Amino acid sequence: MKPEILQLSPILIPEVREQLASLFTVHPYYQQSDKAAYLREVGGRIRGVITGGHTGITRQVMEQLPQLEVVAVNGVGTDAVDLAYARDRGIVVTATLGALTEDVADLAMGLLIAACRGLCTSDRYVRSGQWPLSATPLAPLPLARQVSGMRVGIVGLGRVGRAVATRAAAFGCPISYTDLQAMGDVPYTFVADLVELARNSDALIVAAAADKAEGIIDAKVLEALGQGGYLINVARGKLVNEADLVAALQAGRIAGAGLDVFVDEPNVPEALLSREDVVLQPHRASATVQTRTRMGEMVIASLVDTFAGKRAVGCVTG
Repeated sequence: MKPEILQLSPILIPEVREQLASLFTVHPYYQQSDKAAYLREVGGRIRGVITGGHTGITRQVMEQLPQLEVVAVNGVGTDAVDLAYARDRGIVVTATLGALTEDVADLAMGLLIAACRGLCTSDRYVRSGQWPLSATPLAPLPLARQVSGMRVGIVGLGRVGRAVATRAAAFGCPISYTDLQAMGDVPYTFVADLVELARNSDALIVAAAADKAEGIIDAKVLEALGQGGYLINVARGKLVNEADLVAALQAGRIAGAGLDVFVDEPNVPEALLSREDVVLQPHRASATVQTRTRMGEMVIASLVDTFAGKRAVGCVTG
């Protein structure tokens, strides 16, 4: 008999869905209109849960799954999962650690280039038909900011932070970073104080996992980043005080921002929507076929290994 799985968020890759269906009896919780009734019907038979990093799983739901052995997070964020409760019950929680690194770092650099070079503004300029109408070529477009050689400060030098540093270094950018402690195996400059890091950076790239941190990029940090500075966030929306960011942009205290994550997704501060100095993405740094396939394969492997009594790769509960 196939193990029964409760799926809290969709899997986009058809091949992964097919493999899941071949190995498990999958119950699509996310498609149900009456979720409470659905849990009462199938909850007692559920041995595994598939969820996303943003969706997570509440303690209330886990309490209704008495046979639950594993929660497989299709992502790297586990702050939406009650890890303490899971540990107390002996429930394994896994994440797709490492699978997203390259794509997230790619997007961080893409956001930096787009913000500095005004790519989105220029795209709209061409698409709207303004280019042929301009008396002076490119007159309505301000000169852009060169990316090569920018001083890049990285907040969090984990997997993603290191991958960002590698890419930025290829652009000839001096790299500094802050983290809980200095890393002895990297050639980059450690700066213990976040404000000091911002003060000595032209671009501040937030790449920290920091599930418990909140609002660390605040008015003081943005003031230190300065009028020529750019903020890029591919980590957690809550790491940035969005009210302070809006105020800094409106006052011209920083030059621009590139954001893939927000505090209250999918709700983005309205003040950001019309700004040409901000590049916005709908939390899709990992949204490539290659990465989402790897993530799905890791989810399947964590379920299979747990049910076989093996330690699952990506286990975050010890």
